[in-house]
Amino acid sequence: MFSPQACVTLYNTNRGAVEREKDVRMKAKQPNGSDTGSGLLGVSEPNVVLLDKVSGSRPIENDLQLLIDILPERVRSALLKLDINELTEVVLDLGRVPEARISGGTIVELGTDQVSFDELNQLVKKVGSFNTDNRAGIPRTLHRISAIRNRQGEIIGLTCRVGKVVTGTIESIRDLIESGKSILMLGRPGVGKTTKLREVAKLLADEARKRVVIVDTSNEIAGDGDIPHPAVGRARRMQVSSPDRQKEVMIEAVENHTPEVIVVDEIGTEDESAAARTIAERGVILVATAHGSTLENLIKNPMLSDLVGGVQAVTLGDDEAKRRSTQKTVLEREKQPTFDIAVEIRDRNTLAIYPNVAEAVDHILRGWTLIPEVRKVDTQTGNVKVLQSDLNVLSDMVESEPPDVAEFLSASASPEGEDTFRVFLYGISKVNLERIVERLHLTHVSATNHIYDANAVIALKGSARPGSKIMKLAEDYEVPVFIAKTNTMPQIQRALRESMDLEAGALVDRLVEEDTEEETDVALREAREAAQKILDGTLTVPAELAPRRSYIRRLQHELVENQGLISLSVGNEPNRHLKILPPES
Repeated sequence: MFSPQACVTLYNTNRGAVEREKDVRMKAKQPNGSDTGSGLLGVSEPNVVLLDKVSGSRPIENDLQLLIDILPERVRSALLKLDINELTEVVLDLGRVPEARISGGTIVELGTDQVSFDELNQLVKKVGSFNTDNRAGIPRTLHRISAIRNRQGEIIGLTCRVGKVVTGTIESIRDLIESGKSILMLGRPGVGKTTKLREVAKLLADEARKRVVIVDTSNEIAGDGDIPHPAVGRARRMQVSSPDRQKEVMIEAVENHTPEVIVVDEIGTEDESAAARTIAERGVILVATAHGSTLENLIKNPMLSDLVGGVQAVTLGDDEAKRRSTQKTVLEREKQPTFDIAVEIRDRNTLAIYPNVAEAVDHILRGWTLIPEVRKVDTQTGNVKVLQSDLNVLSDMVESEPPDVAEFLSASASPEGEDTFRVFLYGISKVNLERIVERLHLTHVSATNHIYDANAVIALKGSARPGSKIMKLAEDYEVPVFIAKTNTMPQIQRALRESMDLEAGALVDRLVEEDTEEETDVALREAREAAQKILDGTLTVPAELAPRRSYIRRLQHELVENQGLISLSVGNEPNRHLKILPPES
């Protein structure tokens, strides 16, 4: 129990912190020392307020004015001409014109004068000290100021990033968050991972009434300063003195503060992965983000693959390899994943859900095609559309092989280039497509195992009837389907040409025709030489030729018959071939 005197002291301390915060806000309202009723931005309130139109959550102030106030005077004046509600960053580099970066990728130069040392130093003095990760902030805001230094340690560039509180971003996965399972979020930089993490912490702390502790390495989740930002609700925040101590603070949070949930942003090292596994094994729910845009990228990352169970090479026995119809050395999951659920953030409104990480990793390592559950938020109505109700594996018609161990482990984790035209094949030979791509020098065309990554689907006519699985999936993912009547190179080439919206001559149809003619010549030459050896007596046993298509086999039969010999077609497609019999047979 606290004594009355201690209670008074505690009250006065908290009240002092609140009063100091009020003073900061009042100075932002009255930059000239008088109440003019408007700030530098010419609006009645200096704080831009974001409202959650979908869930109706209470508004949380953005405090944009506090960031604007620390900028040089000429930069503030230039910002008045822009729509600052769309402002994401202000960049000041020594010897260059200041830049404002707007949502959507637009870059606007602020004036014509170059940034000087004095301007950088004045801004740094307003901000205060930078941590070892070269980051600083404004107390009780989400704004972030990052520094670029030269070899002597002097600051020669600053990135002032606007911290915004956006609510309603996790409504589509609320059921997963409330399920009591550990969740790992993946996505490229700037896609909104930290924003969602912040809102998850608030939901679990305020609505689920759980004991939530945030391990805030760079003060990105709960803002700068000793008092956490209101956006995290009742969640407690543990600051990390330097990034290399994140793993230690994660363990400290479990041992000292009895949390039910721990929230961590950007797990990026092997030690942090081990700390996350320790937390999960102690029965604490873990919600975190990690470096990597997809689950497959994470599996290929040797430092972080432990988060999803790790990867090990296993040598199979002859019987088991034959049963699996695979090579003897295969990749398998090493242990139980740290996280139960994985969420890929593809854009701010589209999420791909892997409700069972262990199962998903097993499928990826076996080379099977995964169709995760995809949830997309309609920005107009706020309704959530589920594009795939559960995890499916299209292993029946999608041609796929287990990946080579060395190739898989050495593969780059970076995604394909934006200019690549990706094709999802259904019932179509990948070998035939690769031959077309090679012969026509279509270096920008490749096959993909993920329909959501595809620019087009090429499907076999008999497998793509109206109402079939592939047609429903293509409709959900809004990917056009092009039909090949047969699984032959001319038909696949025609479908590829249609999918790329090219003219009939653009892919040089004659190349495939020449290939067919070349195959015919080779097959007839082979039959002629085999027949000649039998007639010369140098070959006394039946001659078996290479497998050919029915049309070419018919030409081979005619050639053998003209030589006065008998031939038979033996075997099953696609290995059916000619067998030429000696005269005595």
